Amino acid sequence: MPSPYVRRRRLATELRKIRESRGLTTDELAKLDYQSRTKITRLENAQVRPDLAEVVTILEILEVTGRQYEKLFQLARDAAVKGWWDRYGSPMGPRQRLAADLESSAKTIRSYDQTAFPALLQTPEFISALVKLDESQGTLDYRPERMADARARRQKCLLSSDGPMYETVLDECMIRRLAVPPAVKAAQLRHLIALVAAEERITVRVLPCDGPIPGGFLPKASFYLYAFPASADPPLVVVDTVTTDLVLTERQEVARYTEVYNRLRQVALSSRDSLTFLGRLADRLTDEAGSDI
Repeated sequence: MPSPYVRRRRLATELRKIRESRGLTTDELAKLDYQSRTKITRLENAQVRPDLAEVVTILEILEVTGRQYEKLFQLARDAAVKGWWDRYGSPMGPRQRLAADLESSAKTIRSYDQTAFPALLQTPEFISALVKLDESQGTLDYRPERMADARARRQKCLLSSDGPMYETVLDECMIRRLAVPPAVKAAQLRHLIALVAAEERITVRVLPCDGPIPGGFLPKASFYLYAFPASADPPLVVVDTVTTDLVLTERQEVARYTEVYNRLRQVALSSRDSLTFLGRLADRLTDEAGSDI
């Protein structure tokens, strides 16, 4: 299934271009459509799931016909589709809904993680430990049990026969500094090792904290690069910030983050050496956990 979010952004871009080519402002289109300017703006900014009847009306106002009409109508249909994540609603958390949507049709996912292990690769015990850390910072914008259930569903999709290629670069500083119980972290590390051994499509690399990264500045946040099978669906970047996820689609922005990722990957340990590193750290954490009993 094509990502509804990706198709929504494509539809928004196309509608905005056509409106501008007709010499209409959003206010003028809203008046012709008997709608509010805000509603048109939200549609053109991909902030809402499109209503098919409303899109048809706009296409008629803009005098779109023939193959262009068929193309845009199909885009609107794809953009309006609801995925399994929509059944979870807000209890799943807004960030996770976006991620599930993008993962549903991604061909490849590459990530740099400097704050936590990738959600797609987390154990239930590790998720619970992260929830406790999150609770210490304030009110949650999700229900932990629903979030964990949805995350398990995402992991199942990743491991399905048609799941995407997944590569992550884990910052060593994150691995060592994340304040979860040693036994839980050790189990998480062994889970990563087992996943990589069992799934050729999953690659984990560790970025050593003592190695310089030439070619430019250090990354300022975790980020995720998504590429999709359809050539018409452009790649995009999701940048993880403290309060929200930023979605970047401009070609230059995507290229810049791709270049940063490639620089990190070149300095990171090989997959084999990364697994060796994670195994040794897991053993050390297990010893620490045992000494605390």
